[in-house]
Amino acid sequence: MFGLGPFEMVVIGVIAVVLFGGNLPEVARKLGGSYREFRRGLNEVQQQFRLAEHEAKKNLSVDDSKSSKTTEVDDEEEEPAGPKAPKFKPPS
Repeated sequence: MFGLGPFEMVVIGVIAVVLFGGNLPEVARKLGGSYREFRRGLNEVQQQFRLAEHEAKKNLSVDDSKSSKTTEVDDEEEEPAGPKAPKFKPPS
């Protein structure tokens, strides 16, 4: 678990008992509740990102279909009749 061997887990357990003593179950409950709230918040943020990504993909697909329709119409129109700026004539 977490890359810790049995000896390391025993050392951590002994340190926890020495530090918290009789309050260890209460401390563990509070720690578990805090972790649970953290995970809920993290899941909410992930859900919001997924929703935003889904909406962005949906909008891009709608934009792509609109742009493909406009390019079909543009292909049917005549080509522009040359540049609109006057031609450059070098001095003689």
